[in-house]
Parts: sequence; C-alpha cells; structure tokens
Amino acid sequence: MKYIKSIFILILLFSCNKNFLEKTDKTQLTDAIQWASEGNADIFLNDIYGSLPNYWNQPENLDNFTDDNDAGFYYTSNNWKQGIVAASGTDYTVWGGITGSGDLTNWPAIFTAVRKCNTFMAEVEANAANFSPEWKQKRLDEVRFLRTFFYSELWMHLGGLPLITNLPNRSDSNGLYYPRSTFAETVNFITSNLDTILLNGHLAVKYNHGEADAGRATLGAALALKSWVQLYAASPAYNAAQPAAGPDPLAGYNNFDAQRWADAAATLKQFLDLYGNGHPYGLFSDLSALWYEANEYNAEVVWDRQVVPTTMGSSFEQYGGPVWINGAYYTWGNYDPTQELVDQFQMANGKSIQDPASGYDPQHPYVGREPRFYNWIVYDGAPYKMAWMDKQDTIYTRIDKVHPSKNQIDFGTDDVSNTGYYFKKRLNPLVRPGGGTISGANFIYYRYAEILLGYAEAQNESAGPDASVYDAMHQVRARAGLPDLPAALSKDDMRTAIHQERRIELCFENKRFYDIIRWKTAENVLNLDRHGMKITNSVPADNSGVWVYEVVPLNHPHVFLQKMYLNPIPQDVMDRNPRIRQNPGY
Repeated sequence: MKYIKSIFILILLFSCNKNFLEKTDKTQLTDAIQWASEGNADIFLNDIYGSLPNYWNQPENLDNFTDDNDAGFYYTSNNWKQGIVAASGTDYTVWGGITGSGDLTNWPAIFTAVRKCNTFMAEVEANAANFSPEWKQKRLDEVRFLRTFFYSELWMHLGGLPLITNLPNRSDSNGLYYPRSTFAETVNFITSNLDTILLNGHLAVKYNHGEADAGRATLGAALALKSWVQLYAASPAYNAAQPAAGPDPLAGYNNFDAQRWADAAATLKQFLDLYGNGHPYGLFSDLSALWYEANEYNAEVVWDRQVVPTTMGSSFEQYGGPVWINGAYYTWGNYDPTQELVDQFQMANGKSIQDPASGYDPQHPYVGREPRFYNWIVYDGAPYKMAWMDKQDTIYTRIDKVHPSKNQIDFGTDDVSNTGYYFKKRLNPLVRPGGGTISGANFIYYRYAEILLGYAEAQNESAGPDASVYDAMHQVRARAGLPDLPAALSKDDMRTAIHQERRIELCFENKRFYDIIRWKTAENVLNLDRHGMKITNSVPADNSGVWVYEVVPLNHPHVFLQKMYLNPIPQDVMDRNPRIRQNPGY
C-alpha cells in the first residue's frame, strides 16, 4: 500500500526520540511502547492493512472456478471442479489443492487478522489518554471496517461464523472456544458494525489519488460492503425455505422474506443518492484504462488494496494474457475465456448474438461486437500492443499448417489456451510479464459500476423493472458504448438482462463465482462441459479455402454437488475446537 507503507517507514524513522532510537532494541518493543503514541499504534494498524489479500499475486483467482475460464488441468480449480473437495486436516483453503484462491477462504489467516483487529481496539481503548479523540475515533472505525471485511469474505464461503469481538480468555474454555453463529446472526453482525461506522461518520467518504490516507477505509467502502452483504444474503441460495447447501441455519435463513431484497435495494439507493453521480463516486469514462496505475482512486474506485512495485507489488501480468508475444514466451496463460463467456458479449447494436436481428455471423464471429469485447478479449487475429512492447503483435489461435503460430490452440497440457482465447482486462500495459512483483496497479475490490448493477438487481427483485432499474442499467451500458435496453421488459426478462450485464461488465474480477453461487445456478452451469473455438482452413495444405469456425467441447468434466454451495470447515479447525459444527454434506 503506497501511502500506508510510506507512513510505516516514516513512523519507524521519526516517531520516537533520538535517545529511544539509539538505546532501544527494536526487537524488544513492549506493549507500553507500542501503544504510547499515535505513530506507534499506526505501526500495528498498518500490519492489519497488510493482511488484506493481494489477489494479483495468485496463479489462480475465483474466475478459474467458474464457467467463464478454463485453467490448466494441474491447477486447484480443476480438482475442485471434479467435486472432490473435502475437509482435509491441513488444506485450510479447502479447494482440493494448494494453489487455489485461498487468501480469504483460509480460516487461520482470517481469525489471525480478526484477533489483530480486536487487539488494536482493546489497546486503543485501554491507552486512550495517549491519543487524540479525533485519531482514536477514526482509527477505531477503520479497524471495525477491516474486521467486518475479513468476516464478510469468509462468510461468503462458509456461512455462519464464530463472532469474536474480544480477546480470548484462555482460563475459560467457553471464552476460548466459540461456536459458529447462524447465517442470519453473521449477516446481522456484519451489517450492524457497518451501520455503526456509517452513523459515526468519522471516516472520509472517499480518498483521491495522491492523498496521504488513500488506501484507508472510507464511508463509501463501508456502505458498499453493507450493500453487497445484503444483496448476497437476499439471493436465492440463502433467502429460501431450504438454502442451497442444505436445510441448516448455518447455511442460510431457512425461510424466504422479500423484505431482504427491499433492504438491499434501499442500501444501494442510499449509496447512489448520497455518494453517486460523481459526488464523489461515478463511472470512469475510459473503461479500458480503469485499472491503470495512473488512474488509481478515480471516481469509480470504492474500495481497493494498494500495491507498491517490487516491495509490495503485483505479478498478475505473469499469469494471464497471451502466452507467446512477438515470438517470445511471456505468460502462463492461466486466464482463458470460454466460448460461453465470449458468447455473452453483445453486438455493437446492443443485441444478443442469439437474436436473429443482431447481424451476428458465426463464420465471422469477431466482427461488429461491442467495445468491451475488443478491450478485454484476445481472439484469433486480434491486434495486441501493450506499452512495454516495442511493436504490435497479432495473436493467432487458429490451426494453421502454412503459417503456424505458437499460440495455436492444441488442446494439450502446455500453457497455450485450450479455448482459443486469452484476456487482457486489468493487465498493466507498462509491465513486461515475467519480471516478478513489479506492477504497482492497485487491486479493486468494489467499484461504482457494481453498485449500479446491484441496485438494478435488488430493485428489480423487490419492485420490478421500474424507471430506476432502467436508469442504473443504462448508465452501465452507455459507458460501455451500448444502446438502451428495450422498453417494457418483464421482471424475468430484466433479470436475464441484469445477469448478462454483470457477467460481461465484471468478468475476470472475482465476481462470477459469487454470482453463480448466490443465484443458485452453479448446479446448472458447472455440471456441463465448457467450449472453445477451433478454427481451421477448409484447404489446410495452402490455406486457399475459407476459415471455418467450429465451437468444440473442451472435454474437461465438471462436477458440482449440492454441498459445494459452501466450502467445508477444515477438519483441523474442528479438531481444535469441539464447538465448531460442519457444513451440510461434508
């Protein structure tokens, strides 16, 4: 985190007097010294911020676990998609392997961070005389937000959690071993903590690029997180008489209540009214450049993790994008869009490719598509030029016996895409892949477009497709260069349009996994094989024929079982705490 890291360094250098620096063994810091000043206490807080996951630095992200991406067979996502996930004793990420998207699905890591938050809050209260009221109020709400964020991430994967707000009393087993609270109790805990932050009003609404506190929690982040938790909890997988994972109060509400959709819509509307339309949050004009380092903290960024090149940098560019660029090997090719995702991108006229009036030609499938397709998807024949490249390349994935390409689809076990596609969304154009953690582009957890899409969904489910639903959808579509939706859509048709828009707009941002889980559609889309695009010439000997585009199955079996709507509690956790109960089906 750029500015928080700078604060950390400055504190180490200047927070204490010269005699302290000369005479004190910094390896023997005591509690009295740690909480003696605001600067010293900030060192502890910066360590908590450092626990935020840097999702850039993982060879797999949650999109690999969905129907949008086809990763290599040797990755954890491939194991998970076989339905073999189990509550093993040592695999805290419980994905069925060791390379999965595990930062915030890791039980010990989360509760270590929660304990740090509780320690900070207790010590600041106990040493309140050492701090100004303004500093204390702000920092306590920052930590209250961080603790809530950590809880929310684990809750989405596991359901009800032990709700720990105090430091453990090791002399009392009841105070040391917490049982899991119900799904509903966990939701209420998260939202009530966020309500406290919002009511207090001690945090800034937003920080901008270059400000010293950029990267710290804000009121905008708190309201966005509350709205997402409410939207998630109101969804069919949990807001039902029988939750998707099974009839258990740890797994959902065990009843349906339409008011949950209305509550989510109200919170999202509150964000739009208080902070939206550019005051200070809004849609960034250039969607293709939203994630560029130079555009950090633009109006669309609601909550992110700061990244510093090399010292706290990103290696995201190593893992995705075209494998071979201008004849040289650069990336692992982990992020390969499936044909199912590619087919979701609309035509420039805003019509689905399935619409006979769209103008889509299956033998010229990459002609006339919407701008986001060209900004984010690398297809056969796509021009490819990043700022670090000395010349433009053209990426060919076709099977060409006359002019073979190293990116040619081969359905093999190497890094080359088996789908016929790569992605370029969120890649830092300044960073040459393979250089290590050298990118400084921040990771965005929540952005304003998601607020608009979340409102459209919650309001449509609660009240139907009224004018406000259309307005939210049209803002996202207009920025994407698409025309408005047709008038007078039914509630079901609007739901379909919203789901499609989310899938396109938020693709490869770790959102699709949570959507197919909460919509209770994972059992449909993840029990089917995925597809790629095989392109061959009708006269392969000399390419004198026509290029034929054939959608082909990937032959990568997928299995999704009912229990997989939630991950298991790691067996090691249950062995250590006899009051923890397992999720249904495990």
